[in-house]
Amino acid sequence: MSRFIAPGSTIGIIGGGQLGRMMALSAKQMGYRVAVLEPSIDSPCAQVADVVIETAYGDIEGAKQITKVSDVITYEFENIDEETAKWMTEECYFPQGFELLAVTQHRLLEKDKISSLGVKVAPYAAIFDEKDIEKSMLSIGFPAVLKTCRGGYDGKGQAVVKNEHELRAAVSHLLKQGELVLEGWVPFQCEISVIVTRSTLGETKALPVAENIHHNNILHQSVVPARITEQMQNSAKNIALTLADGLNLVGTLAVEMFVKEDGSILVNELAPRPHNSGHYSIEACETSQFEQHIRAICGWPLGETTLHSPVVMENILGEHVEPMIEAIPLMSGVKLHLYGKKEAIEKRKMGHMTALGETTAKALEKLAKLHQY
Repeated sequence: MSRFIAPGSTIGIIGGGQLGRMMALSAKQMGYRVAVLEPSIDSPCAQVADVVIETAYGDIEGAKQITKVSDVITYEFENIDEETAKWMTEECYFPQGFELLAVTQHRLLEKDKISSLGVKVAPYAAIFDEKDIEKSMLSIGFPAVLKTCRGGYDGKGQAVVKNEHELRAAVSHLLKQGELVLEGWVPFQCEISVIVTRSTLGETKALPVAENIHHNNILHQSVVPARITEQMQNSAKNIALTLADGLNLVGTLAVEMFVKEDGSILVNELAPRPHNSGHYSIEACETSQFEQHIRAICGWPLGETTLHSPVVMENILGEHVEPMIEAIPLMSGVKLHLYGKKEAIEKRKMGHMTALGETTAKALEKLAKLHQY
């Protein structure tokens, strides 16, 4: 049942990373107080929260504490302990609920659900034990990508396999983490994503399509508008809206997709939360993905998603922090976001930069100049 959560109320966020931090900053701008549950000390979200509960995500006592001080509960990442999520769904106002989490926490369930809604995904096969290797290999072929069904991000928990020997070795290694899914290799011209938000009132809106460029399986840049045809962009948005309705979404969903060489689109993965590829919206859109998420779970009307300017977002990893700080004198045309993480570890996301321009090419030029510093 939908509720209006008035400003002055407290929003509880499970997870204290950078997504929680940016969610909290939007919430506070809108007049809310923020509580966060996070096991690590001095997390990015804790630095801007009013109440901090430092405990494990699966700690029911911690969940009880945050529900006592919060009028609505949300999360910044999908790998919430199953029992905790079920308890919150039953015992507090948790409008996103557990059902979508259960689907998106498991890649095989996710692909089955997407397919049931008439949306195309890459060919896939389940591997529950080594007996399934031959059958999956024959149905999917090579090259292929082997992934754990649970966990894994930024290329972790997966392996590209080119023959039976590599597949068997990867299965032997990854099966220790649970069941696996083997995905057919998709020749694509680019990767894109759409951030879609659906409110407790059933209103749904999508942000402009982002074109995503990855380095070493980690998102490097998001280019908006995506450099694909208008027809492809409309198809991608329609896919996101179809999934939002079919999944009974409340809150935010990131839909990652492949644009194949023939122009058709396949869904790769879902994330039921704000997403790295939507950070551009903070400066470039009338309503950011974070404000939109707060509006959705608190029963506000959704904001417009108009793109004010072509834009490129670029991630700052641990190895980039010092050079970027040294380049601040050149950042008159670039917005810098640092997340407040204590250690600048290599390949760890420490922040991002956003450049606006008359065209995406001009925005890319602004970022390229910083790397020449």
